[in-house]
Amino acid sequence: MFSPDDTIVAIATPPGRAGLGVVRLSGPRAESIVQTLLRRNAPLPAREATFTTLVDRSTGTRVTAIDQVVVTLFPRPQSYTGEHVVEVSAHGSPVLLERILKLACSAGARLAEPGEFTFRAFLNGRIDLVQAEAVADLIDAVTPLQARQAFDQLEGTITEHIGDVDRQLFHLIARLEASLDFPEEGYHFIDADELVVGIEQLGKQIWSLLSGATQGRLIREGCQVVIIGRPNVGKSSVFNYLIGSERAIVTEVAGTTRDLVTEVVDLNGLAVRLVDAAGIRPADDPVEAEGVSRARQALGVASAAMVVLDRSEPLAAEDRDVLNETTDTPRLVVLNKEDRPARWSPVEVPVGTAEISVEVSARTGKGMERLREQLGALLVGTTSLRDDPIVANTRHIDLLQRAVGALDAASDAARGGATEEFVLADLQVARAALEELTGKRTPDDVLQHIFERFCIGK
Repeated sequence: MFSPDDTIVAIATPPGRAGLGVVRLSGPRAESIVQTLLRRNAPLPAREATFTTLVDRSTGTRVTAIDQVVVTLFPRPQSYTGEHVVEVSAHGSPVLLERILKLACSAGARLAEPGEFTFRAFLNGRIDLVQAEAVADLIDAVTPLQARQAFDQLEGTITEHIGDVDRQLFHLIARLEASLDFPEEGYHFIDADELVVGIEQLGKQIWSLLSGATQGRLIREGCQVVIIGRPNVGKSSVFNYLIGSERAIVTEVAGTTRDLVTEVVDLNGLAVRLVDAAGIRPADDPVEAEGVSRARQALGVASAAMVVLDRSEPLAAEDRDVLNETTDTPRLVVLNKEDRPARWSPVEVPVGTAEISVEVSARTGKGMERLREQLGALLVGTTSLRDDPIVANTRHIDLLQRAVGALDAASDAARGGATEEFVLADLQVARAALEELTGKRTPDDVLQHIFERFCIGK
């Protein structure tokens, strides 16, 4: 794990050229190290942006000016990490920022590990583990709803719910332990009926958090939807319309798409990776055959399929083959080329093969908004996404399910007349799961796994 005793430094802004770049330091010597890099003797004022010149004194007696910068000191404990933090805002040249980084290291700082700033905030009690994970989710957000969900978690909405459950659980445990201290009193401090009601109430509170977990994971992680069908039914046209650009080649020649073409779109807050796949048909051309193989592989890992059929041509055997191949995949059947005379009726599609179907024209755009709505309904079970605080992280879901399982076991034990020791053991398991979730008792390897996926400057 990281050492929390020294002063760390990192570039906090993304790689590349920009108008500004920020170098961040945190630790006991953050202020003194930065002070050696500035052409000023006065101490830095707290939480005030200070315009000054940054210099290089490593060349001996000569002092070389490097850049005009804005420096801000955040004294402990009211800083992001709970330690002294200094942020140096310079011009965003990668060469310049690297030079500042090297000068800070020469003055006594060390390069930060991934996530080390947020890890120190966690260690110093500025945030709990749930909020720390929300920092990474907020940085990674690609849709407004993902950002909203991550910020709610960072604000402590999930932490507050879990904390409330934990406090009630602790109260039950305390009363049971008091009963153990006076065995001759039996359930004197809490009777069996009250205990069962209390345990089941806690289980309901946790289940209320878990009720939106599936949707929460979809929002947080996004999903993949493969656009599939036989050649030349308009798959690439539908793909281009949904992403808003001519990303895939569209021609009258069948089999134009050979490889997978992907793009991420914001579907009412859901990050959907659309995959335009090669047309499914028997192919002698080895390149096209490889494209068909990749299309089937993409379908195998997709959250849903968008099966495109051409209404203006008779329903072909290849269309039925595609429908049969996608039977076990959640899917939306798109009846394309609605602007042309229909050559077959939707009733000709075998019963039960289409969970949702919609008629569109990728050429005119008719029905495409309804297509977006129906795709959202297919993925999340409703046309609108829930935006109130919900659990979205797999680690959180697993630990909450573990807590519910332990509470169910405790409830069964209490109903069956088991002694306080058996009930208490299950309640302790439930509380341990909640404490691991918030970071009060989380193994070091889990902590390392969580923070190592952060960027260096965060």
